[in-house]
Amino acid sequence: MLVLILLLVVSSVLVYISRFNFVPVSVNLGVVSISDVPLFYVIVGSLTVGLVLSYIVYLFNSISTSLMLRGKDKEIKKNKDEVLELTKRVHQLELENEKLKHSPTNESEDPNAL
Repeated sequence: MLVLILLLVVSSVLVYISRFNFVPVSVNLGVVSISDVPLFYVIVGSLTVGLVLSYIVYLFNSISTSLMLRGKDKEIKKNKDEVLELTKRVHQLELENEKLKHSPTNESEDPNAL
Protein backbone atom coordinates (compact mmCIF):
# COMPACT_ATOMS: atom_id res chain seq x y z
CA MET A 1 0.00 0.00 0.00
CA LEU A 2 2.86 2.37 0.83
CA VAL A 3 4.44 1.70 -2.57
CA LEU A 4 1.17 2.59 -4.30
CA ILE A 5 0.91 5.87 -2.39
CA LEU A 6 4.54 6.70 -3.15
CA LEU A 7 3.99 5.89 -6.82
CA LEU A 8 0.98 8.22 -6.95
CA VAL A 9 2.90 11.06 -5.29
CA VAL A 10 5.88 10.67 -7.65
CA SER A 11 3.65 10.54 -10.72
CA SER A 12 1.76 13.64 -9.55
CA VAL A 13 5.06 15.50 -9.22
CA LEU A 14 6.13 14.35 -12.69
CA VAL A 15 2.81 15.52 -14.20
CA TYR A 16 3.20 18.91 -12.55
CA ILE A 17 6.78 19.24 -13.85
CA SER A 18 5.74 18.14 -17.34
CA ARG A 19 3.06 20.84 -17.62
CA PHE A 20 5.64 23.61 -17.49
CA ASN A 21 8.66 21.99 -19.15
CA PHE A 22 7.68 21.15 -22.72
CA VAL A 23 10.11 23.65 -24.21
CA PRO A 24 12.03 21.97 -27.05
CA VAL A 25 15.78 21.73 -26.46
CA SER A 26 18.67 20.11 -28.28
CA VAL A 27 20.64 17.39 -26.54
CA ASN A 28 24.29 16.69 -27.37
CA LEU A 29 25.50 13.20 -26.45
CA GLY A 30 29.13 13.29 -27.48
CA VAL A 31 29.06 13.05 -31.28
CA VAL A 32 25.29 12.54 -31.57
CA SER A 33 23.05 15.60 -31.43
CA ILE A 34 19.29 15.32 -30.98
CA SER A 35 17.17 18.40 -31.52
CA ASP A 36 13.64 19.39 -30.50
CA VAL A 37 13.41 17.09 -27.46
CA PRO A 38 11.00 18.33 -24.76
CA LEU A 39 12.82 19.41 -21.61
CA PHE A 40 10.60 17.14 -19.51
CA TYR A 41 11.96 14.08 -21.34
CA VAL A 42 15.52 15.22 -20.65
CA ILE A 43 14.69 15.64 -16.94
CA VAL A 44 13.01 12.23 -16.64
CA GLY A 45 15.73 10.55 -18.72
CA SER A 46 18.55 11.94 -16.58
CA LEU A 47 16.69 10.93 -13.42
CA THR A 48 16.19 7.40 -14.76
CA VAL A 49 19.83 7.05 -15.85
CA GLY A 50 20.98 8.25 -12.43
CA LEU A 51 18.75 5.77 -10.64
CA VAL A 52 19.92 2.88 -12.84
CA LEU A 53 23.60 3.76 -12.35
CA SER A 54 23.19 4.07 -8.58
CA TYR A 55 21.41 0.69 -8.50
CA ILE A 56 24.27 -0.91 -10.45
CA VAL A 57 26.81 0.52 -7.99
CA TYR A 58 24.67 -0.78 -5.11
CA LEU A 59 24.57 -4.26 -6.70
CA PHE A 60 28.36 -4.36 -7.07
CA ASN A 61 28.78 -3.26 -3.45
CA SER A 62 26.24 -5.85 -2.27
CA ILE A 63 27.90 -8.67 -4.24
CA SER A 64 31.38 -7.80 -2.94
CA THR A 65 30.08 -7.63 0.63
CA SER A 66 28.35 -11.01 0.35
CA LEU A 67 31.51 -12.60 -1.09
CA MET A 68 33.57 -11.14 1.75
CA LEU A 69 31.10 -12.44 4.35
CA ARG A 70 31.08 -15.84 2.68
CA GLY A 71 34.85 -16.04 3.05
CA LYS A 72 34.61 -15.04 6.70
CA ASP A 73 31.94 -17.71 7.28
CA LYS A 74 34.26 -20.36 5.84
CA GLU A 75 37.08 -19.15 8.10
CA ILE A 76 34.80 -19.26 11.16
CA LYS A 77 33.67 -22.79 10.29
CA LYS A 78 37.28 -23.90 9.89
CA ASN A 79 38.19 -22.41 13.27
CA LYS A 80 35.19 -24.06 14.93
CA ASP A 81 36.27 -27.43 13.52
CA GLU A 82 39.78 -26.82 14.86
CA VAL A 83 38.39 -25.98 18.31
CA LEU A 84 36.29 -29.16 18.23
CA GLU A 85 39.31 -31.30 17.34
CA LEU A 86 41.39 -29.68 20.08
CA THR A 87 38.61 -30.25 22.60
CA LYS A 88 38.48 -33.92 21.64
CA ARG A 89 42.25 -34.18 22.01
CA VAL A 90 42.16 -32.50 25.46
CA HIS A 91 39.44 -34.93 26.55
CA GLN A 92 41.49 -37.91 25.35
CA LEU A 93 44.54 -36.61 27.21
CA GLU A 94 42.50 -36.11 30.39
CA LEU A 95 41.27 -39.71 30.15
CA GLU A 96 44.80 -40.93 29.61
CA ASN A 97 46.00 -38.86 32.57
CA GLU A 98 43.33 -40.37 34.82
CA LYS A 99 44.29 -43.88 33.71
CA LEU A 100 47.93 -43.16 34.54
CA LYS A 101 47.00 -41.78 37.97
CA HIS A 102 44.94 -44.80 38.93
CA SER A 103 47.04 -47.55 37.36
CA PRO A 104 49.37 -49.45 39.69
CA THR A 105 53.02 -48.60 39.19
CA ASN A 106 55.45 -51.47 38.72
CA GLU A 107 58.47 -49.43 39.72
CA SER A 108 60.03 -50.15 43.06
CA GLU A 109 60.53 -47.11 45.14
CA ASP A 110 64.12 -46.64 46.22
CA PRO A 111 64.75 -43.70 48.53
CA ASN A 112 68.35 -43.40 47.30
CA ALA A 113 67.41 -43.34 43.61
CA LEU A 114 67.60 -40.22 41.52
